[in-house]
Amino acid sequence: MRIGLLPGTFNPPTRAHLALAEAARAHVDRVVFVLPRVLPHKDYNGVPFEARLEMLHAVATPPFDVMVTDGGLFVEIAREARAAVGGQVEITFLCGRDAAERIVAWDYGDAGAFARMLDEFEMLVASRNGDYEPPVGMQGRIRPLELGMECDHISATEVRERIARREAWEHLVPEAIRERVRELYG
Repeated sequence: MRIGLLPGTFNPPTRAHLALAEAARAHVDRVVFVLPRVLPHKDYNGVPFEARLEMLHAVATPPFDVMVTDGGLFVEIAREARAAVGGQVEITFLCGRDAAERIVAWDYGDAGAFARMLDEFEMLVASRNGDYEPPVGMQGRIRPLELGMECDHISATEVRERIARREAWEHLVPEAIRERVRELYG
């Protein structure tokens, strides 16, 4: 079984998150949105964990699943997913170029740490305001993912900023959570 894991803060979930998950279905058997309790690669402040989880469940309907993890590093998330599923499973992480740059270049305390982590999973990276070029030696485990729609302008940050400026934002989030987003962020 091949599982695609899409971790994020989902603050809030956007149409780009759904487009990424939908595009990955051509490469994996199952797509799981992952909400980590710990976010080592990114600072977080905002809507509480439970509210983000609620919104995620509202948009990640079948064929998608939702998973909460205690670990925040990809290798920790991969191990938790394997333990939950059991048996032989191939893990593929799904992310955009900006997230890939943060995760691959992060200081893990050992120059070769991330390359070794790629023994446990691979990555599919969607273009986001530019394509991602993996470091030398990682191209076989980090590959591009083509989205079915243009998503460069869609981000959770953009949603929050538009709400703060009282500009139209509704088109950036799935219809299923628009009212909840209005309550939580507006």
